[in-house]
Formats: sequence, C-alpha cells, structure tokens
Amino acid sequence: RVSSEGEVQERRLREVKLELWQRGLDCFGCGSDDLAAHERLLGLMQWMPVLSLRGGCDSKDGTCAPPTADLEALKLELGEGFAQAIALNEQEHLRDCEESCKHFYCGPASSSRDAEANLTLPAFSHYSMGDVPPEDFASQFRFPLDLIKVSAEPVFSPEECARVVATAEEEDVHLNEYVSGKYKLGGDWMQNLPRTLTWFNEALRKRIFPILASLFPEVISGPQVLRAHSVAMLKYNSSHPRTDVHIDNGILAITLALSPQKNYEGGGTFFEHMGDDPLPMDAGFGTFRPGSVRHGGHTVTQGERYIIGAFILIEDKVEHVRRLMNQGREARGKGDLDRALQLFEWGLRINPVCVSCMKNLGEALNVAGRNEEAEAMLRRVLELTPRDSDAMYNLGGVLKALDRVDESIAVYQQAVAINADDWELCYNLGVALGDKGRFAEEAAMYEKAVELNPAHSQSWTNLGIARASAGDLSAALPAFQKSVQVDSTDARAWFNLARCLRSLGRGGEANEALGKAQALGAVTGGGVPGGA
Repeated sequence: RVSSEGEVQERRLREVKLELWQRGLDCFGCGSDDLAAHERLLGLMQWMPVLSLRGGCDSKDGTCAPPTADLEALKLELGEGFAQAIALNEQEHLRDCEESCKHFYCGPASSSRDAEANLTLPAFSHYSMGDVPPEDFASQFRFPLDLIKVSAEPVFSPEECARVVATAEEEDVHLNEYVSGKYKLGGDWMQNLPRTLTWFNEALRKRIFPILASLFPEVISGPQVLRAHSVAMLKYNSSHPRTDVHIDNGILAITLALSPQKNYEGGGTFFEHMGDDPLPMDAGFGTFRPGSVRHGGHTVTQGERYIIGAFILIEDKVEHVRRLMNQGREARGKGDLDRALQLFEWGLRINPVCVSCMKNLGEALNVAGRNEEAEAMLRRVLELTPRDSDAMYNLGGVLKALDRVDESIAVYQQAVAINADDWELCYNLGVALGDKGRFAEEAAMYEKAVELNPAHSQSWTNLGIARASAGDLSAALPAFQKSVQVDSTDARAWFNLARCLRSLGRGGEANEALGKAQALGAVTGGGVPGGA
C-alpha cells in the first residue's frame, strides 16, 4: 500500500534519531516528535563520526540490534545445566505471574487489544534509554532506543491523585519505612494498602495496562498478558530523600507521580546516562520504561513527594537473562562462585551486550581473584555504557586490588563526577587517596560520605585518621567522638579516640576510652587500628 504522509514523517524521524544516536547525540530539549528540530541538529552535527562501538554494534548493518538468541541451540551447545537453569526460569516466571494475579488485576485472555481501542492515549515524550537495549528481548527493541516514555499530559487528574494519597495515608502509608538499596524510603507495598489497591487495580485495567501495550507493541501482544509485580507507594521527604542509582527487577517499570511539584523541593526521576537533571513530572504524570535503564530518585530537600512504582512482567515472555542474573547473584551469595560465573556467562550467551551480565561477571571474577579478567570485563562495560558509575566503582576496586592505585583513584573520581551522592563511592575514593598520602583530599571524601550517611561509623573513624595524618588533631577529635557515638561497640573506634585524646594531653579521658576499647577486645599494639 502507499504510505501516508504521517508514516513517511515517522519513518524519517526514526532515521534522523538513529543517525544522531550513532554519533552519541540526543536532541535534549527538542520535542520528541519534532522532526524539524532533529533535522536541524543533524545538519549541524553530521560531520561527527559514527561511533561504531555504540551499543556494541557495527554501525554498517544499520540496525545495531543483537541477534535473536536460539535457546534450543544453546541448550544443545551448553548442556543439561543450562537447560535446567532455563527450566527453572520458566517455573519461577509462572509462579510470579500466578502470585501477581492473587493481588493485582489480570485481564482475561479474550480481552486482546480491545481496551486499547477504547482508550485515548495521552501524549508522550520519548527519550533514548542510552547505548544498549534492554537485557531481555534485546533484538525486538528498535534503535535508537527511545524507550523512556514520559507523559506530556496527566494520565490521572491531580484531584484523583490527591484522593489516592489521602486514602493511602488513612491506611498509614506515611508511618512505614523500609530499606531500598543504600537508603531508607517511606511508604509501603501496595498489597498492604487494601483500599488503595482497589483503586490501583482499576487503574491497571482501564489505563495503565492499555497504555503500556500501546507504548511497547514490539514485546506486548496485548493488555491481557501484563502482570504487575512488586508495586509500592513511596514517600520521599528530607528524612527519606532519595534512592541510589539502580535498575528494576522487571522487563518494564512504571513511575506514577502523585504529588504536585509545588509540594516539595528537589525530587524527580533522573536517568544516569542523561545527566543529573530529573525529568519533570507533576501530579498525575507517568514514566513508562524498560526496567534495565539505570535511574534514581533525586533528593527531596523539603516537603513530601509521593509516587507509585511498579515492575511489570509479560505473561507470555520469560525474562531469561534477568532471571539468570538473579540465579547467579543467589549462587554468589551462597559462596558458590563457580556456579555464579557460569550463570552470568550464560546470560551473555543469550544477550552479548548485556551490561548487567558483564558487571556481575566482573564482580564475581574480582571475588575469585581473577582481577585481570575482571578488569577486561568492566572496561568492556564502559565501552558500551560510558556513564555507568556502578561499573566505574567496581573497576576502581579491581584496579586497587591490582595495586594500580593511581588508576583506581582516577576511575573513582570519574564515578564521583557522575554520581556524587553515593556515599560508598566517596568512602572508597577516600580510602584510595589515603593509600597515596593525599590526606586533605581523603578527608574531603569522608566528609562527603558522612554527610550522605551519618550512620557509617567507619567513615567517621577514617575521617579522624585522615585529619590526624594531616596533623590536625583538634579536627580529628570530633570525628573520632562521632564514630563511637554512632557505634559504641566498635573497639577500634574507641582505641583511635583514646590515642587522639592522649596526643591532645587529655590523659584521663584517654584512659577511659582505652578501657572501653580493651573491654571490647581492641588490640592496643602496633599502628592505628580502624584505618582504611
């Protein structure tokens, strides 16, 4: 048939976006469907060379997509162990889908795409998810991977969102907290909020599932195959300000903003490859995206920000790569490194540009003492995803283990430039700087670490040691005092406090601190215990 003018323009827009993407460019600030703006940028920047490694592809093939994995052929090649791991994935996927339907709306098999036909789809802006496709079904997602879909108008009215928050607060959502990564968040699982859950299930049926099916037709056959998994209402405020940068445990994920932006300062969802600026979402707006894109919740400095976050499964598609990663992390946690290494390698056989597979494999190789191989694997990650601060963090540790401390410091500094709010990253950079005798810079990193996580006693201890090593005992003392205040059971912290007090001529207090250290089992000979 003859293509319509709209189809021709859409095809041209995808071609222009791909050419920009291949040159490492995204038209940030442009309307996602503004063909003229994208063509203007391409006209200005077409002189730039195509990045043949972007996405791990040879740009000459024009698609960049990895080949579709043949699981049956891999079973024959890799043997019974691989086949058993694949079977376990299928069993767990079925169990997760069945569990989802006990709590969340699941459409009847006959519904197909009828719900979409009756839905007026909100306008969306489309942003690239970066350099590599999602972990699973990688060959089905088209480049330039403009797979982060942010509604340009409300999915739910602000009034409806206010009612949802009020209902959840009547169910005490604001009184609960739990740990997510390195941070504590306010909020609760949706299953624990029965009245809010009733609303959410209607939202799944009428809007969320039909919207998802419309946005991602390459992998979703219809709303009836979607399954909500791990759904929570989260509350951000100054005491529960943010999340770390992470990926989600599902092929797709959604974030629904419930609070008006005027209710808080800071906040918002940001994507690591796009920089530190969050994508704006007022009450009722939503983000729909692949789960494997690295993102985080930006720090809320004042007020309250409520959101709903949910991971989505697809009933007729098993995420074998993600589930192999989960199996591998479980094996590593049990100390079975050989099994973990095998599972991570199998994930790469299914998707050869799976960066989470490479990072997991690099970490496991590091633990196994195979640091040269770990370095090569992590450098491959950074070829594919140059702004991955997690890969830099891991590479910094590997280089330090190889006694290449200067290189380790350089990599850690690159990571801090991208993700300055990661206290563990600041702490490890401080340790490396201390190894080189750069005490002022070391202390600055520990100061940042304790600002981000005041409950980490070792950061306080190391801060005291760095200041003392620089000759400033008066400044070291409050750090040592804070360390024993945070963890009064740390014998080494008490001993460092005793040494500092004695050096300052406060012998009585030093003896008291030393007595507590000895009672807790501190070794009092040799150098300064508790150092980095």
